[in-house]
Amino acid sequence: MPTQLQQSVGAGGANLPADVQLVQGLLNHEAAALQIAALVVNGQADAATVAAIRQFQTQVLHMPSADGRIDPGGRTWRDLSGADALSGAAWWQANQARFPNSDSVDTLDAAFKAKVVPFLAALKAAGASVSIASTLRHPVRAYLMHYSWKVAKGILAPDKVPAQPRCEIVWDHGDLAQSMAAAQDMVNLIAIRVQPSLTSQHIQGRAIDMAVRWNGTLQVKNAQGQMVALPQPADEMNTTLHKIGLSYQVVKRVEDPPHWSVDGT
Repeated sequence: MPTQLQQSVGAGGANLPADVQLVQGLLNHEAAALQIAALVVNGQADAATVAAIRQFQTQVLHMPSADGRIDPGGRTWRDLSGADALSGAAWWQANQARFPNSDSVDTLDAAFKAKVVPFLAALKAAGASVSIASTLRHPVRAYLMHYSWKVAKGILAPDKVPAQPRCEIVWDHGDLAQSMAAAQDMVNLIAIRVQPSLTSQHIQGRAIDMAVRWNGTLQVKNAQGQMVALPQPADEMNTTLHKIGLSYQVVKRVEDPPHWSVDGT
């Protein structure tokens, strides 16, 4: 059965049998919510099918004048098929703000914040610059990051991604290549470089993503009050920097360049 509507279905529609079957199947998924009997999927735009379309338009879309017709690309089709919920760049741009990602140290778990703050203060006092990208992360955002990576990289089939409450997204576009490309668009927009954890420490505010830069060799005070020479390379992958962070119990995850957490996960 096709997954895209070719021509109009319903009252006054072209009513190609394959299109009608597609619409009937989708309406049957909504039958319980609409409180209607399941349609016979026979490819015929009969009275029951047209009535079900009108019921969907009235009850779900709140259309003041339900015409009983579904057109390709039209409002009824987009909502019934979930086209507005298809994953990809447009979905991310329209919905990501619902699942925020903080870059404020103040949103960290209190115990972890008490370790991060003096570490950052020591770096800044020594002359390093610190740019924070992420602290507390909404759990649904972690879900989106995790599964966009898995689908994009072919690790998980799009139709096997579990549903997430309060997140209306359709990973399966009906074509594997399109599904993977849409997921990759999300990966690119989120700027993911390694596979994100579904149970990230960010969700509890016990992780921080940050870039650290400096010039030359700095003298940085560790948690024991000792001055430590911080040489090149001047970025967050510097192993001396990792040791200084560890003294404050801010642990580097080496596999993920910007990521530090309470335990390195």
